[in-house]
Amino acid sequence: MEQQSNKDQFKSNFGFLMAAVGSAVGLGNLWGFPYKMGNGGGFAFLILYLVLAILVGYPCMLGEFAIGRKGQLSAIGSYEKIDKRFAFNGWIAILTPFFLLTFYCVLGGYVIKYIIANVGDIFGAGWGIGGGDSQSYFDTFVSSGAAPIVYAGIFIVLTVFIVMKGVSGGIEKFCTVAMPGLAILLVITVIRSCTLEGAGEGLEFIFKPNLEVFKGTGWITVLGLAGGQLFFSLSLASGCMITYGSYLSKSENLEKNAILVPIMDTSVALLAALATIPATFAAGMEPAAGPGMLFVTLQTVFNSMGSAGPIFGTIFYLLVFFAALTSSIGMLEGAVAAFLDRAREKGKKPSRTKISWTIIAITTVGSLIVAIDAMGAGPLPHLFGLGTWLDTFDLFAEGFMMPLGCLFMAIMIGWIYPNYIDDEVKLGSQYKTRSFVKICLKWIAPVFLLFVFVGQMNSFFGLGLF
Repeated sequence: MEQQSNKDQFKSNFGFLMAAVGSAVGLGNLWGFPYKMGNGGGFAFLILYLVLAILVGYPCMLGEFAIGRKGQLSAIGSYEKIDKRFAFNGWIAILTPFFLLTFYCVLGGYVIKYIIANVGDIFGAGWGIGGGDSQSYFDTFVSSGAAPIVYAGIFIVLTVFIVMKGVSGGIEKFCTVAMPGLAILLVITVIRSCTLEGAGEGLEFIFKPNLEVFKGTGWITVLGLAGGQLFFSLSLASGCMITYGSYLSKSENLEKNAILVPIMDTSVALLAALATIPATFAAGMEPAAGPGMLFVTLQTVFNSMGSAGPIFGTIFYLLVFFAALTSSIGMLEGAVAAFLDRAREKGKKPSRTKISWTIIAITTVGSLIVAIDAMGAGPLPHLFGLGTWLDTFDLFAEGFMMPLGCLFMAIMIGWIYPNYIDDEVKLGSQYKTRSFVKICLKWIAPVFLLFVFVGQMNSFFGLGLF
């Protein structure tokens, strides 16, 4: 099928790769991976994560790229082209970003605040942290009412502005600059973290074999953590990768790109662990400190570095900002593209600007809830016994929709239409991994995904099953 004339495209494979990696590399790597690694027993978590990345991440990534490019539409339209009975899976993919963006934008706002605060400390300004207690500073900020909302609003506006510019003019341009910049900043942070006194204990925690957590059914809990992290990190079942695939030229190698994205994403996640966990141990703190690791534990580390601390703090939060923004762009674009396609199918000339602002206005309602909740310290009641509204929205996205969306996709192209993506993948490659992908999608991925789903439910609700 020829490319649609009214559909924007990436100008280069590098631009596509940076956008796809940018969507994958986000808070899931820099905020989620280190603390989940801590909760999952360090090396044991890493083992299962790598296994999942190979057996589930790569086949599902290839499947989503191929479905998008073959269908030349976003998630809903591309699934409808395969089988209208699976259109619901497209809707799952489109609804997922709505839940993710609710807390993503708030956390992105927190990051902006911490960039400004660390810059303030560089110049000794009164609006810096001033070497004070990091926990108190964080608690005061998130509970301050208007400030978190304002910073979340800034992050939202930046996201919408880039998406409004379109694929080649906005997303591709930003990501081709932001991702290399992120890599440089991350390497600088890793070097500093791993050279701190006492960092060796953190390195041992990451790499020393420790399989005690696998005893009994404990491996299922770790599998749930690793699986949830994988979907969140790779942006699978969120509509983004299908949408980006639809913007990719028919001549590009899908097989290679589907291998590179998980490799690059996992590399960044591991570097993020090296940037945070050794520093955490060096400061005498726990690596499984939850989301507070990003804004409390690490800021404490920066405060302990003397005059160099604010510099490294600024560098670190800048890289977190780039990662968060490239991911939020991908989430929003997946939803925007779906409604653009719907409008074109009806013969209308849709406004990307209008659709972008409409979608973000809806998600902003959720962002307000997360901001007012103040990481559980606010006045709002909580659902499902969860401690924060961030956890609630994450439950819907990472707990329910993402693993189930991947499961339904694996069933569809693994069992019902086993040869659907073959011709599309072969357009740009010899498809040397065809047999491996088919085995994974048909037999391995569905089993793993079911275990991941159960593990996620056990983790979120504290069921005590394992």
